[in-house]
Amino acid sequence: MSSQIYRSAAKTVRSLFSASKTSLLAEGRTVAAATVTSFRGKAPSITSFYGRTDSTSMASGWLSGLLALPAAVYMLQEQELHAAEFERTFIAIKPDGVQRGLISEIMSRFERKGFKLVAVKLVVPSKDFAQKHYHDLKERPFFNGLCDFLSSGPVLAMVWEGEGVIKYGRKLIGATDPQKSEPGTIRGDLAVVVGRNIIHGSDGPETAKDEINLWFKPEELVSYQSNSEKWVYGNN
Repeated sequence: MSSQIYRSAAKTVRSLFSASKTSLLAEGRTVAAATVTSFRGKAPSITSFYGRTDSTSMASGWLSGLLALPAAVYMLQEQELHAAEFERTFIAIKPDGVQRGLISEIMSRFERKGFKLVAVKLVVPSKDFAQKHYHDLKERPFFNGLCDFLSSGPVLAMVWEGEGVIKYGRKLIGATDPQKSEPGTIRGDLAVVVGRNIIHGSDGPETAKDEINLWFKPEELVSYQSNSEKWVYGNN
């Protein structure tokens, strides 16, 4: 009986996922609503599902229906959840990191983690542009020096996407002062002094949004599904 239940459940899930995305989500929500309604307050009658009186047949049919539909709905909900949790962050390799030839080393750390690159370009920002980037630090005594340095040479501007990429990106980068960064972080391994800490990363969702909009036009951001996502997230 268990093999029949499994085959029935698998067939139902496969048929649901073979539909188009729009109809799939609509059907999933409909099934979810029907399931909640059916089970609210009492268990459904086995005979009402299949109209059979044989106990073995009724149990097999009822269980395969019970297992298949919620499983499909759960998988749909998991897909929507992961999509909603994907976020983007702005990462920039500063002129010192570019000049030291650390581009591939830094990018590989984000790639190995499982994050996805969705925008990248090499630019030399103007002093005015650097001031816009560091606008929140304009009252600090080191503001002018920061802007001079950022505009002193090529900067590799990037946008990375993934679940928790903003928070973990900061962990991957390490503390602002390389002397306080843990070994294994980018700054902890590759930088020595705070004035040459090689990389910048957004420190929160609002900052990420503002910095991405400052450095990139909407058409420069690429949305795509990486073949590795099913191995990173296990949801497709």
